[in-house]
Amino acid sequence: MRHFLPAVLTCLLGTTAMAEVPKVVADIAPVHALVARVMQGVGVPELLLAPGQSPHTASMRPSQARAMQEAGLVVWIGPELTPWLQKPVETLAGNARHLDLLEVDGIQIRTYRDPGAEEDHGEHDGEEHAEHDGHDSHDHADHDDHDHEDHAEGEEHHHHSGTDPHAWLDPGNAAIWLGAIAEELAAVDAEHAEAFRANAAAGAAEIADLTAGIEAQLTPVKGSQVTTFHDGFQYFEGRFGIVSVGTLTLGDASSPSPARVAALRDVLADKGIACVFTEPQFDDRLIRAAAEGSPAKIAVLDPLGAQLEPGADLYPRLLAAMADSIASCLKP
Repeated sequence: MRHFLPAVLTCLLGTTAMAEVPKVVADIAPVHALVARVMQGVGVPELLLAPGQSPHTASMRPSQARAMQEAGLVVWIGPELTPWLQKPVETLAGNARHLDLLEVDGIQIRTYRDPGAEEDHGEHDGEEHAEHDGHDSHDHADHDDHDHEDHAEGEEHHHHSGTDPHAWLDPGNAAIWLGAIAEELAAVDAEHAEAFRANAAAGAAEIADLTAGIEAQLTPVKGSQVTTFHDGFQYFEGRFGIVSVGTLTLGDASSPSPARVAALRDVLADKGIACVFTEPQFDDRLIRAAAEGSPAKIAVLDPLGAQLEPGADLYPRLLAAMADSIASCLKP
């Protein structure tokens, strides 16, 4: 019994210490992974959206509302990705700290590309992006309506402009975010501030190694032209030298028209595209229809980690899986 009691007390004390860690909520799985890496050994953040749930069209559930109300810190990409979440962040989590990752100083921000000039996508690498200084404003208006129109005219007017929010697909941004997350956590939990900062530094080093590995892996296919389901990969493309020359949909929430499928079929035929990438959360039948009769191979790119287990290692596994898919598909 003398040996048993200290063990029980240690367990209880550990539970108490964990309970004192402020509750942290992250919006999507890649962000949750970065927060979990910073909190490793101290606490575990809560993931608001399941990996397979589209951030663009989701709606607040009671369990998610409770998580927001109990949060001491909310870490999210921002209203550019989840416009429906802006009001809950301000109201349900009104007493919490908020970290809008697209507003973090030093990250690279890219604007959505002109869907009428998709053949020029490759020329935008390194051109239509800027280092975020934390003071520029983003146009959110185009994200207020996510209507699903099936006719061609409706779809043509349902594309995005302004800031492309898929910024987590540039590992350089993720490395910067780790430091920003650590500082926000330190502000709500000063007792573990040094642990947060040490974890962020270690995570950034891991991302640097990952980036170097992916660069080496994709060097043989650098400059290769591909098409994707939607225009959500330019951060990854720009970082690693892959060129997108067409998409099936004009926006994250639009439904592709027959004319759009035909247009993509023409792009594949005219340019001899080697790879067409679909996404696990979308039906791939229209992609396959567009690629029918083309020598292009069809593969999957998973920008949200829909097929991965959430946790601190999801982010590097997500990027590594994307690199593997691209390298495998483009392999002669």
